[in-house]
Amino acid sequence: MTYQIKHIEHLTIKCSEPLSGMYKLSPFVWEEKGWYKILLRAVNPSQDPKQKVARIYYGTSRDGLTFKMSDTPVIIPGTNVYDKDGCEDPTLVFADDQYFIYYSGWNQTEEVGQLLLSKGSSIETLKLAGVAIPSQKGYRNPKEATVYQLPNKEWVLWFEYADDDRSKLGIAESSSVSGPWKIIGEYMQPGNEWDNYHLSAGPIVKNGNEGSVMFYNGANEKAHWRIGWVEMDGDGNVTNRSTSPLITPTKPKKDETDIAFAASALMEHNEIWLYYSVADSKVMRAIITIDK
Repeated sequence: MTYQIKHIEHLTIKCSEPLSGMYKLSPFVWEEKGWYKILLRAVNPSQDPKQKVARIYYGTSRDGLTFKMSDTPVIIPGTNVYDKDGCEDPTLVFADDQYFIYYSGWNQTEEVGQLLLSKGSSIETLKLAGVAIPSQKGYRNPKEATVYQLPNKEWVLWFEYADDDRSKLGIAESSSVSGPWKIIGEYMQPGNEWDNYHLSAGPIVKNGNEGSVMFYNGANEKAHWRIGWVEMDGDGNVTNRSTSPLITPTKPKKDETDIAFAASALMEHNEIWLYYSVADSKVMRAIITIDK
């Protein structure tokens, strides 16, 4: 397959304080009963890491571009050690009449992240269900989950983790959407000049009868993140991979990070709507055409 950018648009986020004054990133968008819905990570604009506490807001849209956000977050830092200093990077799966939200919990005191799971019968009634993948030797600070059910009904969870001073792309499997998850190991190796150092999981969409494509995130040693793609067969094995980035951010301003980072994707009208963040502060949508 060939993937081409048709056009790129800024999301419009309609919101009140305090969300209006926060950085907005990691837009997870899904379609439900004629509505487009979003979970959005919001961060205080502070130079002090102790004040940059992330939380997750919810919003709705008719066109997938302009979202009206909730006044209060739906996932907030708790009193436990797992997410007391931040809730980051949500991924949603709807199954068995339940919403399953995987997200990263952050403990600033210990500088440790855990991949957590919240679930509920509605977005407004989510409750922490526990740690999905803990930080552990060889797989420190797991985050950025992508959850997908293969044609054989097995569930797969890709995630980013820290090891050897790099961000690596790991894979775990389970017979259930809620786990428990068995870590299989590293999924994919660094590749070309633009993604030769760091890798992170990105959104996945079905691509053909049994195949799929993931829009993954890759970076060089300077942590200049870009978005590429990798195709998989029905068992989740890599069959093809981009040699150059699909999305590269515009030249950052002096106070911005040089980052484009994919968060979610939808197949709409034979095109892919890819939602991503730029410079950890702006949220975008790319319309991608597919040519065989």
